[in-house]
Amino acid sequence: MTEQERMRAGYLWLDDDENLALQAKCKTLVEEFNSLPADAHAERMEITKKIFGECGDPVWIIPPLRVTIGSHSSIGGSTYINMGATLIDDAPIHIGERVMFGPNVTVCTTGHAISPNHRMDGMYSFPITIKNGAWIGANVVIMPGVTIGENSVIGAGSVVTKDIPANVVAFGSPCKVYREINQHDEEYYFKDHRFDEQPPREDRPHLDFLES
Repeated sequence: MTEQERMRAGYLWLDDDENLALQAKCKTLVEEFNSLPADAHAERMEITKKIFGECGDPVWIIPPLRVTIGSHSSIGGSTYINMGATLIDDAPIHIGERVMFGPNVTVCTTGHAISPNHRMDGMYSFPITIKNGAWIGANVVIMPGVTIGENSVIGAGSVVTKDIPANVVAFGSPCKVYREINQHDEEYYFKDHRFDEQPPREDRPHLDFLES
């Protein structure tokens, strides 16, 4: 088996020439992405489509961005990824539509054996899925093999080691479900601040990409 075949089968694997070439190609594109002027939104979105294996339209990513392979990952449309995102996508990362990342989120498909006697035997990599409408808070770390359910919220600073179901609020290290998203959340956006007590807005400046 090649090292890539070992990785896809869930076995321990090591970097080889094929993997290093994929990393180099991705690094070149990511460096170009990060070096663009702050207002070069259209150019940045075009490079985004080259970095990732599948990319919806539109996808809004704020630099700096760090990605290992790129072509192993897919991102659905109307997704917003804030600055400092790191995607270790040796195995596939599937990010759905209308997903939101806070700053400094790490999505890591790869780990090493706990035993020091086997830690140098190779890495393991398992896919990560973040389903439609999920909101991932600032400084969250998502570990190999995890699925985060549709519309769920992961609180800032969480380390997600196990699957999180749909339509819940979860947080902590390790991340655990706190409660379901409920009617209260339809009425209040923060503590005692109600949606229906805000002044009206005629339009939604700079947010039209969320409604494509």
